[in-house]
Amino acid sequence: MGKIFYIMGKSASGKDTIYHRLITDRALHREMGAALDRIVPYTTRPIRDGETEGVEYHFVTEQRRAEMDAAGKIIEQRTYQTVYGPWTYFTADDGLRPEEDSYLVIGTLEGFISMRNYFGADRIVPLYITLDDGERLQRALDRERSQKHPGYEEMCRRFLADQRDFSPEKLRAAGIDREYVNDRLEICIKEIASSIKQAVNP
Repeated sequence: MGKIFYIMGKSASGKDTIYHRLITDRALHREMGAALDRIVPYTTRPIRDGETEGVEYHFVTEQRRAEMDAAGKIIEQRTYQTVYGPWTYFTADDGLRPEEDSYLVIGTLEGFISMRNYFGADRIVPLYITLDDGERLQRALDRERSQKHPGYEEMCRRFLADQRDFSPEKLRAAGIDREYVNDRLEICIKEIASSIKQAVNP
């Protein structure tokens, strides 16, 4: 039986880096006892500098999102009222087979709950990434400075929203009882790889 490993955490906690390593690092695949397929989420927000269509996200128009929703393809979605207007992020059932294969996906706490409800609790394994808030804020600031058109106001909105979205109360309610602290990347990745191995090969 396959599993869906669901990476989540506050902005700039290092989720994307960890996701990329777990997907591409063959040495980690040997440690985990499996190579994970990607579930690429969708978004209506504009692509950022350094991002690639089909890697971080599928970047789609609002019209395309509405068409997929009408066709019953969307598992979960959430819309954020950003300083640039509404941006929707969503996960689509575009041929997933968790009864056979194991997958890795990045999302939010609400998205994790929706996928757990959709596929069943026995198929979803949460991987909650944490990092000191001050370090996260500095990383986010450095990332925005590297953009052609930095969005500092939106960065601040995300930071404050994360404090609410990943509150201790919400984490407990969702049954998240383990966190992976990303203050030392390689150690964090090793801990996650060990958890994946235990889940895939109990």
